[in-house]
Amino acid sequence: MQINLLFSVDDKFAPHMLTTLYAIRQNSPATNTYDVYVIQDQPLTDAASITATLAEWQMTYHPVLADQAVFADAPVSNRYPRSIYYRLLASELLPDTLDKILYLDADILVINDLTPLYQLDLTGQLYAAAMHTDFLNLTGTLNQFRLDTATPHYFNSGVLLINLARAREIVHPADIFQIIRDHKNELLLPDQDVLNKLYAQDTRPVADVVYNYDVRKDLTYQATSQGKWSLDWVVSHTVFLHFCGTKKPWMPNVTDKYALLYKHYQHQLQRQF
Repeated sequence: MQINLLFSVDDKFAPHMLTTLYAIRQNSPATNTYDVYVIQDQPLTDAASITATLAEWQMTYHPVLADQAVFADAPVSNRYPRSIYYRLLASELLPDTLDKILYLDADILVINDLTPLYQLDLTGQLYAAAMHTDFLNLTGTLNQFRLDTATPHYFNSGVLLINLARAREIVHPADIFQIIRDHKNELLLPDQDVLNKLYAQDTRPVADVVYNYDVRKDLTYQATSQGKWSLDWVVSHTVFLHFCGTKKPWMPNVTDKYALLYKHYQHQLQRQF
């Protein structure tokens, strides 16, 4: 199967993107091929090496330099760099020939096959995304009040299956830029808040325990499931481990069980060079 993947990284995060892609290759059918689109402000220093490495994994690297014209009217500052818009405006930046793409943050480890998520039917919907589990959906309710949305769903934007054909119809840069101008003092996670304020009702929910497992909430997952979502269950069923927050798994002093798994994949990748 041919799968389109989307990242937005600079030189600092390019090595972590490679770890994510290596894990995808290890845990998906050998017959899958991948087109990897990477939105960037300037060409990556190691572009030639990335191209060669991905080719060995049946992946094709497509650098996408962010079009300056798209962001001519964008509110930009230290808090709102241009990069916050990239996943939201993927339909403006990617080739018109693409109808679907899976966006992934570069702090994600893929430990099972992502193909079933990619095959989801998004007819009439813009995104598929996950809400992070908590007790009584307090996060969703609080964000509904904070953002004045019509739904208590609050989706994490780190994993987004994007219906690009629909995005070209309903996602407009001016709408996104205006939301930031009007609500700049209320937005905590700007791109994620904008996604939820404008498009939550056009998003298909998927299970976070499978498709966006927030490793910080391991105890919450266990308590919510009354022990069903054990470590063994996660290893067998979870597709994306998401290392949200400031403690990234590649840091030397981060040594929890999921970070150790990440470091294993990172080490296996480094052995190839």
